[in-house]
Amino acid sequence: MEIERSMCMWCGACVGTCNRNAVTLYETRIEFEDNCNDCGVCIKVCPVGALSLSE
Repeated sequence: MEIERSMCMWCGACVGTCNRNAVTLYETRIEFEDNCNDCGVCIKVCPVGALSLSE
């Protein structure tokens, strides 16, 4: 997953939707764990479109 950090509002919507618990929200950053399978659910719920699949 890629995060456009200048767009991210740190709202945590992506954290709450991950069924693998692969997204962690810290105060001003989000990290994707190794168990992320690029399912894209977090991309769909991001209110500002800050997430995308890695190329």
